[in-house]
Amino acid sequence: MPTTPANQISTEYFFRRAYDLIGMHTPADYSSFQASLAHLWLGIVIIGYVLSILGLFVIAYATMRLFDLREREEEYYGTLVLAPETTGGANPRWEHIESLAGGTSASEWREAIIEADIMLDDMLTKQGYEGEGIGEKLKSVEPSDFNTLQDAWEAHKVRNLIAHEGSSFDLSETLARRTIARYESVFREFKMI
Repeated sequence: MPTTPANQISTEYFFRRAYDLIGMHTPADYSSFQASLAHLWLGIVIIGYVLSILGLFVIAYATMRLFDLREREEEYYGTLVLAPETTGGANPRWEHIESLAGGTSASEWREAIIEADIMLDDMLTKQGYEGEGIGEKLKSVEPSDFNTLQDAWEAHKVRNLIAHEGSSFDLSETLARRTIARYESVFREFKMI
């Protein structure tokens, strides 16, 4: 091999050095090198196929487990468990209010309206509204979140008249029934009854 002066290093020099390192000096060496590369490539291809098949099995297994998990979640979370007060069944507080409202005396009607107002206060508190009294809680309500807001206000106004005027407030049966009906619409909206 001819020597290359230090100031004349070229790409041909590097390729020649690489060729000498591989050791292919004859065409037979080159063909054996090609055969070695072919065997190496065949091994890589076989390993790739095996890994691909294993990967497909893993994906299929994971997909089956995912569907199984979703079915179990649907069974567990699909059934909505409601609190006893919101099941649509009888609410004992409301039944008591209705029995008072169905009475024949104005004092029973007054008591029914006051009890319904207490129930409204409890409902607003459970809904997360804050304030000193029902009036403040109703002021903090967003009208789009409370379809029967006007009914709640009107019913609460009657309760305030009863509370402030007492027995001197002339409560008619019609006004009492209308007020109880307003409370009822509010409670039905929020599934209290």
